[in-house]
Amino acid sequence: SFLVLFDWDRSNIRPDAQAELDRALAAIRRRGEPAITVTGHADRSGSEDYNLPLSLRRADAVRDVLIGGAVAADRITVSGRGEEEPAVPTADGVREQANRRVEIIIQ
Repeated sequence: SFLVLFDWDRSNIRPDAQAELDRALAAIRRRGEPAITVTGHADRSGSEDYNLPLSLRRADAVRDVLIGGAVAADRITVSGRGEEEPAVPTADGVREQANRRVEIIIQ
């Protein structure tokens, strides 16, 4: 699995995240044609109604990079979890970098 981190309230790919995406693409190529799960997450600094679509936009951004790297779109499953599954549990309203992420799982 691979982890891509995001800035607060953003869904664009950061320059430092590109290296992680390059590693993910290399692993995907080594595995042939695996199924790939891309799951977006958000921290608890916004409302649940805002964070769920934000997490999906993050996952879509990662999916787009994978597709741009020659991964077939039909091999990628995308979902957004909002603030439901934090990597680091926090109180509501707290910004936490580790929770602003997309997880890529190669199956």
